[in-house]
Amino acid sequence: MDALRASYASSSDSDADAASPHKSRSGDSCSRRTSNSQRSSDRLPPPPLALLDLPPPQSLANYHQTGHGSRVRSFPHVEGNYALHVFIPVLIPPAKRKELVPFMRRVASLVPSLQVVDVDIPLGDLCKDDQKLEQIVLGREFHISLGRTVPIRVHQIDSVVTMLRQKLQSHKRYWIDFSKWEVFVNDDRTRSFLSIEVITGGLSEIARQIQVVNDVYKRHNLPEFYKDPRPHISLAWALGDISYSLKQVVEELKRYNVDFGSSNKSIFACKFSGIECKIGKKSYKICNVQDL
Repeated sequence: MDALRASYASSSDSDADAASPHKSRSGDSCSRRTSNSQRSSDRLPPPPLALLDLPPPQSLANYHQTGHGSRVRSFPHVEGNYALHVFIPVLIPPAKRKELVPFMRRVASLVPSLQVVDVDIPLGDLCKDDQKLEQIVLGREFHISLGRTVPIRVHQIDSVVTMLRQKLQSHKRYWIDFSKWEVFVNDDRTRSFLSIEVITGGLSEIARQIQVVNDVYKRHNLPEFYKDPRPHISLAWALGDISYSLKQVVEELKRYNVDFGSSNKSIFACKFSGIECKIGKKSYKICNVQDL
């Protein structure tokens, strides 16, 4: 892209030189007409309009680093690669969303830098309206990751999806209990996340599913998940490693109101609804869920 921009810049400079009386040489009119005609034939065509709308190179670099929304990719975009993400979809029950609104509003007031995950809107902006806070922040679909988000080549897609479906074909429906507020930091410590962790109900089932996904990844030479996975969903994020201050805020709020989540009280629970796989912009249903 820089080379293309440079080509047009160089062409513009040449045109300017040809039009400048200080740089034209003396000679007969025929020579000048021939020279000008040759210059015209050598000019590049007008640049496509889309080129004028592209962000500067630094912005493109930032886009490739951050990927879509607030999810930070640990790999650069490469033509022909697709981002693979395997996850369990999670919805917070409506009644529990209302209970979480005061907690989220208070956290946002104490940590103004928090943004809404995947929406990338300052959390504090939505806290002015409880309905928006309940719908936009807490009413969207969350994800429990069963594997790292990794790049795969186009020829691997069918194989990965087929193998995931074979190994995760059907699962009994089970309850997932989210019972612990936790703060996580990404691998390069550029972002901190306010999350709710699964530490009891559903933990063993999710651990087995992660192991299956790991096996599929290994067979395709893809990096495995963390050695000690901690299933969770993330509600908000902030730039940098602010885990210490964010944990202090969460612990302080929990100390004064047990309804915000303590070690022996569930924050919310939901039924396991299946496993999905997203590759690029396309989603795949991986397993069918059977009722107990």
